Amino acid sequence: MKEAYFAGGCFWCVTPIYKMNGVEKVICGYAGGDEVNPTYEDVKHQKTGHRETIKLVYDPGKVSYDRLLDIYFANVDPFDAEGQFIDKGFSYTLAIFYNDDSEKELAIKKLNEIESSSGKKTYVEVLPYKNFYEAEEYHQDYYLKNPEAFEKELIESGRKK
Repeated sequence: MKEAYFAGGCFWCVTPIYKMNGVEKVICGYAGGDEVNPTYEDVKHQKTGHRETIKLVYDPGKVSYDRLLDIYFANVDPFDAEGQFIDKGFSYTLAIFYNDDSEKELAIKKLNEIESSSGKKTYVEVLPYKNFYEAEEYHQDYYLKNPEAFEKELIESGRKK
């Protein structure tokens, strides 16, 4: 099993896109900042330097890192420097936290392809994995625990068109 870390804006919104064959776990959390054991409130209010991030535990024999990146880019707006959809602020900005040089190179290659084909600059940081702190329990599988509120979030955020 391997792990992948993607900051894709609101972690509630990107969790269900990875409920697929080959991905064993999708965990909401916070990554990249310096504060140890940050809270949702502190991250949301831009106090920690962390981004809302999902941790994927996956079987590379069933799903490739390349495929995980394709799914990521299909579900975020890589041209938004301020956050994602209605969620603005550093904690909602995009980042790929890589574990090794091959992940880094693949992420950069995909970003270069997106920029080349669109003619636009992307705002996705590609950073070495530093840390990940699991979010509070009520954030885990939010879409299953609160389906109506989740659907409302997707619509109001502009993610669901």
